[in-house]
Amino acid sequence: MPTRTVVVGSAVGLHARPASIISDAAAELDSEVLIGLPGDEPVDAGSSLLIMTLGAENGATVEVSGDNEADVDAIAALVEKDLDAE
Repeated sequence: MPTRTVVVGSAVGLHARPASIISDAAAELDSEVLIGLPGDEPVDAGSSLLIMTLGAENGATVEVSGDNEADVDAIAALVEKDLDAE
C-alpha cells in the first residue's frame, strides 16, 4: 500500500476548512485514501469530521495511504499546503 509521510501545512492544522477541502478532494477519487498520525489508526480522508478527530496541528507529521499511488500523492499534496491561505 503506497504511503507518504507529510507535514501539515495549514496554519490551523487539519481543522474545519482544510479538512473540508481534503475530504472533498478525496471523495472525488476512485480509490479510498486514509490519513492518520504515525502509530495510530488512520481514518477515511473522505470524511472531514474524521480528519478533524486526528487533532493534527500545523507542523504535525501525518501518513497518507491508499491503494492508488496517484490518489495518495494528490491528498498528501493538499495536506502539505496552507489551505487557509487560499
